[in-house]
Amino acid sequence: MRLVLASESPRRKALLEAVGIRPVVVPSHAAEAVKEEGLEPHQLVRLLARRKIGKVAEIMPDELVLGADTIVYIDGEVLGKPESPEDARRMLQKIAGRTHVVYTGVALWDPGRKRVLDDFDKTEVTMCPLTEEEIAWYVSTGEPMDKAGSYALQGIGGMFVERVNGDFSSVIGLPLPKVYRLLRLAGVRLEELLTV
Repeated sequence: MRLVLASESPRRKALLEAVGIRPVVVPSHAAEAVKEEGLEPHQLVRLLARRKIGKVAEIMPDELVLGADTIVYIDGEVLGKPESPEDARRMLQKIAGRTHVVYTGVALWDPGRKRVLDDFDKTEVTMCPLTEEEIAWYVSTGEPMDKAGSYALQGIGGMFVERVNGDFSSVIGLPLPKVYRLLRLAGVRLEELLTV
C-alpha cells in the first residue's frame, strides 16, 4: 500500500519520511484562500485540507490520499502565507513577543469506503520579541515567504520561538498523531505504509 501526499510541502514530506513513510507526492494545486466567510479557524483548515485531497482523489480514486493545511490565528485574524515581503513583515510584527495559535487541518481519502476523514490540531506558539531590524533580516532570508504566519519552526524561525504548547509536528504542517488516528479509522495499519 502507498500513501499519496496531496502537497508540494517539503516539510510535510520530510515529517512522513522521518517516521518511515515514503509518500508519492501529487500536488493538488487547490486554492488556499483563507478568507472563507463565517468559518472558525478549525473549520477553515479542515475545509482547505479536504479541498486538497479532493482534487487528487478525483484523478486517483483508488489511492490513499493525505492532505493538510496550516494557518496562524491571532487577534481574530487568520494569517496564511504572506503575499509579499511587506506582508511577511506585517505578520511578524503582529506575532512578535506574543502567543498565537497554529491550526492544522488534515484530511484522508479512504479509497476502500470512498469517503473523506478529517480532523484538526490546535497548538499555541509563543514568539520572543523581535526588533524591526531582526524582522527585516529574517524576511530577507526568504524563509518566511511560503510559510503560514511567515515563520518556519524547523528553520531559522525556530530561533524566535520561546514555547510550543502542543504538537510540534502540527506547527510544521502535519500533525502526525492525527494522521495516525485517521489511518486507523480507514483501517490502514501503519506497518503497511512503512518503507524502512
